[in-house]
Amino acid sequence: MILQFFVLSQRGDNIVYRDYRGEAQKGSAETFFRKVKFWKEDAEGDAPPVFVDGVNYFHVKVAGLLFVATTRVNVSPSLVLELLQRIARVIKDYLGVLNEDSFRKNFVLVYELLDEVIDFGYVQTTSTEVLKSYVFNEPIVIDAARMPPLGPASIFMQGSKRMPGTAITKSVVANEPGGRKRDEIFVDVIEKISVTFNSSGFILTSEIDGTIQMKSYLTGNPEIRLALNEDLSIGTSDYRGSGAVILDDCNFHESVHLDSFDVDRTLSLVPPDGEFPVMNYRMTQPFKPPFRINALIEETGSLKAEVTIKVRAEFNSSVNANSVLIQMPLPSFTARVNFELEPGAVGHTTDFKEANKRLEWGLKKVVGGSEHTLRAKLTFSQELHGNIMKEAGPVKYLQIAKTSKTQNPYRWVRYVTQANSYVARL
Repeated sequence: MILQFFVLSQRGDNIVYRDYRGEAQKGSAETFFRKVKFWKEDAEGDAPPVFVDGVNYFHVKVAGLLFVATTRVNVSPSLVLELLQRIARVIKDYLGVLNEDSFRKNFVLVYELLDEVIDFGYVQTTSTEVLKSYVFNEPIVIDAARMPPLGPASIFMQGSKRMPGTAITKSVVANEPGGRKRDEIFVDVIEKISVTFNSSGFILTSEIDGTIQMKSYLTGNPEIRLALNEDLSIGTSDYRGSGAVILDDCNFHESVHLDSFDVDRTLSLVPPDGEFPVMNYRMTQPFKPPFRINALIEETGSLKAEVTIKVRAEFNSSVNANSVLIQMPLPSFTARVNFELEPGAVGHTTDFKEANKRLEWGLKKVVGGSEHTLRAKLTFSQELHGNIMKEAGPVKYLQIAKTSKTQNPYRWVRYVTQANSYVARL
């Protein structure tokens, strides 16, 4: 049972607010934002997705906005967090663009959606298709050119050179100008890669968590077929050909029919309105990671050390990686960092996050087969004692969007890769 639902901007502005039962204390939104903003003063790291302060607060961050629900009863945290994600997705299906501007211009539509999704604190439905029968306000379309740049919530945003400029910024309930109907369907393959290297650069563990995401604008609800790799196997398999793809496990959306999946690896479905995951999968078989990272930290004095980070793109030169961010935690007594980039480096950014003692290295574009090096000179506020490597690491790289220069594997298919890489301290 939900007492309140509200959406806050990064500044703490209350964009939408709904009190379903009138039982929660006044000022819950202000209390929540103050608690989240100053969480690091009371504890390490960011505020957890669930915490208690008078009431139970549940929150997720989507496209830079905080989606929050409160309750006093003992409910499953995963259930409420999933509900918040689904509400965000439903709102995005209707508005096309999920940001503060679209919320403010469509607040009447958003409130109508919230009243249909949750009634007196109880969830009714989060299906875009079902809601179309009960929601009658038309969305005010937001210009995609006004959207913010690619960020952590990239699956809700528009990235350059990924797919047609308006593909993911369209409302599923609004027609084209002039009342024309659309007949389009878009597929995203989103993968999160986690790799652990030892100190010599060899892979210790590797895992891929992937999702095939679909957004449909087809009229008449026709049945479609989606063909996967014919060499795809699930679980253990004796087949180890060069093109074999072995998944540890997977699950499918309820609309997917698997009648011929075992025969020719095709999925048939009648896609519902809106954006939805066709298939989720996990794979731990050995694979070649897209990047290889080596990090070296050496003491150069009682109060100084030098960090050298090398990143090499292990993919073909016809593929680029955009918006690569490398992060490395530094010793807690680091006071200052001076960076030195390789000659001719273009589109690189460096920063020392003093609040959490973290080095950040951003690369706007990395061409396949290329190698880049960053050197950072550290100055400490106290003398070193023991092994400095125990205070530093691991290295992580995130937000990697692979885009081919010459061709796409399918006209309206987008591949987004988010990779986490760790260098083990051995």
